Amino acid sequence: MTFEASAYIWWAAALENDAYEAARIDSLLDLAIARAHAASPGPAQDFWLATALGYRARQRDLHGHSWGAAKDGKAMRDAYARVLAVDSSCSDCYLGLGVYQYGLARASALARLVAKIVGLGSGNAERGIAYMRRAAAEGDLARVEAGWVLAAALVREAARDRERHAALQRDARDEVVRLSSRYPGNPVFLRFLREIAEPAP
Repeated sequence: MTFEASAYIWWAAALENDAYEAARIDSLLDLAIARAHAASPGPAQDFWLATALGYRARQRDLHGHSWGAAKDGKAMRDAYARVLAVDSSCSDCYLGLGVYQYGLARASALARLVAKIVGLGSGNAERGIAYMRRAAAEGDLARVEAGWVLAAALVREAARDRERHAALQRDARDEVVRLSSRYPGNPVFLRFLREIAEPAP
């Protein structure tokens, strides 16, 4: 269910239409979360629960439901932490944790204050990017998506950092070039490469 939902999410991104099959995506993720809750307790249950919660948090944030996204994000963080406590080699876990850390660190000042009050933490952008890099380099299930999310974060950092702007954009583009070489017809990657020009030597 989670992979099916993610396929619709990718296609919505390809179409640049956030409303595309939104109800179907929500239904699939709700079902995935319900199935995970019903599964036998253990790392596998926690991993799939965390993954589905991460996608649902993303969808809720995209559609303006910040409080619901925050609750899902915290539950995702806690579930991945339980997996890593049992299996520290779970590189796929670091995608969700990286997005969580980075998202909190780069939220507005008010959002960060509220996050601290409700126990979400403060986040750390450098740690978040490091986690994404680990998932992109070592992940089994999350490697492609981690590379894409990492590239988007690097572009955002480039816009914030004038001194490292060119280097960060180059890193982001290199990441997507690798992804595009593996999936040459992916319209999301192709659009990124058109928009982020190749830097001058």
